[in-house]
Amino acid sequence: LKGRDLWVLVLGRFPTHHKIGIPEFKYVANMHGDETVGRELLLHLIDFLVTNYGRDPVITRLLNYTRIHIMPTMNPDGFEATKVPDCYYSRGRYNKNGEDLNRNFPDAFENKSTSVQPETQAVMDWIKNETFVLSANLHGGALVASYTFDNGNPATGSLKGYSRSPDDDVFIHLAKTYSSNHASMYKGTGCDKRQTFPEGIANGYSWYQLEGGMQDYNYVWGQCFQITLELSCCKYPPADQLEKFWRDDKVALIEYIKQVHLGVKGQVTDKNGNPIPNAIVEAKGRPHICPYRTNEQGEYFLLLLPGTYVINATVPGFKSMLKTVEIPDNTGNFSALKQDFSFPEVSDQIKSRVASCPKIPLYQELARASAAVKPTIHILLLMTVMLVIFK
Repeated sequence: LKGRDLWVLVLGRFPTHHKIGIPEFKYVANMHGDETVGRELLLHLIDFLVTNYGRDPVITRLLNYTRIHIMPTMNPDGFEATKVPDCYYSRGRYNKNGEDLNRNFPDAFENKSTSVQPETQAVMDWIKNETFVLSANLHGGALVASYTFDNGNPATGSLKGYSRSPDDDVFIHLAKTYSSNHASMYKGTGCDKRQTFPEGIANGYSWYQLEGGMQDYNYVWGQCFQITLELSCCKYPPADQLEKFWRDDKVALIEYIKQVHLGVKGQVTDKNGNPIPNAIVEAKGRPHICPYRTNEQGEYFLLLLPGTYVINATVPGFKSMLKTVEIPDNTGNFSALKQDFSFPEVSDQIKSRVASCPKIPLYQELARASAAVKPTIHILLLMTVMLVIFK
């Protein structure tokens, strides 16, 4: 990094620190330095939220019950290097070291040999130090809301051209929330006749495969659902068009933040009411490759669509606790359903720290497991051929 800091503005009733029960949300823009619309939109969004706090009841409640982090530019060097605004690809896409930051994160499907860039490391540390629940990454060059997974293998459905995460239904809902509230994204016409996106959304892998993306990293290692918002056909449009982009996106940007209150949240505590960090809390039937764990305050947040779920809380070394919950749509009330877990047999003395998820391609094992079935099919085919020949 050429000595330029990555600035984040935090908005909320308690902006300086995390408060129990209040989910953390983030927007990141300008990861590709020449894709500039998101950078401007986030500055407008900051102004809109601050000036409407105390005036608009919805914005006031949103800020009272959500902690919102906004990073207008993740690649200030790339932005500074883009001297001539252009609608198409330029060198400003990359950082000072010529690296594409959206190919630079650890990947859940491939071993990556590229060195982690300072911007990438800063964002990874940021994710590690906060309990982010929901996020979006603002890009340009297309008009679509794209969602996890960006990479894949046979275990996630890559052979069928779609890489499905365990929370595919939630991701589709999140992408549609943005596209349907945008002035034109929902129409799905994209930027030219060759590219159409039904309802203005796309599975990342279906659109084009991508290794080392920030979106998959957030979901696998950060316990944070992130989608990628492509907001303009032109990467670096003329200044006089910026006001129209703000009009087109304003409602969608706000409605998307509200989705951080989907699902269920709560605390896991011991017999004395003390929080248990690193307890695994997941919805039955949707296990994450890196199990989702409680934070230092024993909190968990699970984004789930309205419906009936069994929530499984596990403190390593103890019997799991299962609770059936009926999740309503609480986004309008700015609070997910609350469901706490208390482990009467766990005390302070026997709690142990659990290592975080390893930084290896975790989905390789799944691919091997699905590949292990194939030799049997080959042997059956061979036997059938031999029988035909010997007849």
